[in-house]
Amino acid sequence: MEAPAAPHNPVETELTVTSPEQMRELGRRLAKLLRAGDLVMLTGELGAGKTTLTRGLGEGLGVRGAVTSPTFVIARVHPSLGDGPPLVHVDAYRLGGGLDDMEDLDLDVSLTDSVIVVEWGEGKVEELTDDRLEVVIHRAVGDTTDEVRHVTLTGLGERWASADLNLLTA
Repeated sequence: MEAPAAPHNPVETELTVTSPEQMRELGRRLAKLLRAGDLVMLTGELGAGKTTLTRGLGEGLGVRGAVTSPTFVIARVHPSLGDGPPLVHVDAYRLGGGLDDMEDLDLDVSLTDSVIVVEWGEGKVEELTDDRLEVVIHRAVGDTTDEVRHVTLTGLGERWASADLNLLTA
């Protein structure tokens, strides 16, 4: 009987972003590390920059359509304009039932051939895969004029074990 694979230690990097354009650029750089089958979970309060980061991901992946917040449709699929994977952008804010509600979206079917980005996915999508990138965006609470964001990226699972997230700080 084969022993289960040992869990990989998380790969983590932190950086500071000082403008929406820098957040978008971070998304473009992050897109170069992503491939079909990747799950990216975005966490941060309203206005933190989750959709702005996803816009950059869409640009970096070369997908069709403007990336906007999918709050009212819950999920949007942006097909690739080239030979890369499509981007599935999910807003799980209004989904209260956790993975049961998420299963209704058939994300597990899309996961193998798409890059799936889930805003507000914490506590809702972790069971989809052991391999995921968690992005937490912090901003000064109550300060709507400060553009500074502190971003923590944590790669979990075998997929991210050898990823060099420090490339994103260049």
